[in-house]
Amino acid sequence: MAFETVIGLEIHAQLKTESKIFCACSTQFGQEPNQNTCEVCLGLPGTLPVLNKLAVEYAVKAGLATHCQIATKSVFARKNYFYPDLPKGYQISQLERPLCEHGYQDIETSQGTKRVGITRIHMEEDAGKLLHEHPQTRASGASWVDLNRAGTPLVEIVSEPDMRSAEEAVAYLKQIRNIVRYINICDGNMEEGSLRCDANVSIRPVGQKEFGTRTELKNINSFKNVEKAILYEVERQKDVIESGGTIVQETRLWDADKNVSKSMRSKEEANDYRYFPDPDLLPLVISQESIDKIQAALPELQVAKAKRFVSDYGLSDTDAKNLTQSQGLANFFENAAKIYGDGKQVSNWLLSEVLRELNTANIEIEDSPLTPENLAALLKLVDEGVISRKIAKEIFPKVFAGEAPHAVVESQGLKQVSDTGSLEPIIDQIIADNPTEAERFRGGDQKLMGFFVGQVMKQTQGQANPKLVNELIRKKLS
Repeated sequence: MAFETVIGLEIHAQLKTESKIFCACSTQFGQEPNQNTCEVCLGLPGTLPVLNKLAVEYAVKAGLATHCQIATKSVFARKNYFYPDLPKGYQISQLERPLCEHGYQDIETSQGTKRVGITRIHMEEDAGKLLHEHPQTRASGASWVDLNRAGTPLVEIVSEPDMRSAEEAVAYLKQIRNIVRYINICDGNMEEGSLRCDANVSIRPVGQKEFGTRTELKNINSFKNVEKAILYEVERQKDVIESGGTIVQETRLWDADKNVSKSMRSKEEANDYRYFPDPDLLPLVISQESIDKIQAALPELQVAKAKRFVSDYGLSDTDAKNLTQSQGLANFFENAAKIYGDGKQVSNWLLSEVLRELNTANIEIEDSPLTPENLAALLKLVDEGVISRKIAKEIFPKVFAGEAPHAVVESQGLKQVSDTGSLEPIIDQIIADNPTEAERFRGGDQKLMGFFVGQVMKQTQGQANPKLVNELIRKKLS
């Protein structure tokens, strides 16, 4: 039997506020366990939540950037369940009246462009974290609760079940991650948990309109694992059905070490959580004027920026998409291109030499010592014949580390030799030492130009001006 895969993603993005959603505790990552806590996020009796205004603005940004309708009135609800990392015994979230609804995102896959609907984006607080190994003693056999993350503001971005392959799911997740980073509401770090993804996966016979029974995959912390987990789950469900079994609605935990999923619990429905409006929080009311103000302040997003780079700088579609994968890289490119004047040359260097150094250092371009001014200055030295492109690549690690290109060239004596009087004796001697090659060149073997240029570059330790060398050799051998 041929099956069709149906996938929907629930993406949790941790908002980049300095304090939690309902209290003033810090959201800083990596603190000692239970340091970023207070009476409110510990759920002590008698405490009351106070909504973080900046978190609301960030959530509205997420909705606007994904073409959602923003509700001028939304309601916070209590989602009741009992788990050791949930100190209040409930999570403050939104259910019937979320902040954002009915959005979409267009994604690019090997099959072309596809539109994925977004059901809703709602605000909620994060739970704490269970550690099954003590952070100091490494003792096991028990679980420890770290509530530093409890109360951190989140937006949950819930897609429609519009994706039909693991490839589409990964493309959509990358697109959402790109957006939240572009609008600067989340750092998108999946390893630290500031962007998390749950995948709802089902299969159905090709041609069937009704959805199959879905399972939810949790604990997926990378794009590669999203793909692996979905592919594994699809094959698991096929095996169950083809062997005469029935798919049960459940939550499954992805084990990235073993590349398998394990049953965690039966999948709950909304009524299992006994949602009701939170009596401690008034409805969230936002004026249309405030929404319009946030809309006007949104930055240019990746898709629009990539199209503009193609038209303004003559880049290929592929290069424009690669340069706009991060806002930092896109901004660096545009600043360097304006200083240097040739976007294609800047693009070539950014997508080769610069990205190589960034990957080696494992940093983003905004955290590197390299400046647009220094990259442009290096390229100008090549254009002016002060250094060759080969020398420019050799000294680039120093420029990347923050040194000025002119200073590096001066200190290492790397100025290109462009003096005819200095080069002619060298060329004359090389021609005299290689009479056979000279005769073959005169006879029409133009490929030997590379041989003569190479000999000159060897004699000058790569500092001869290649263009001038070509002209002098051709003149002397014509």
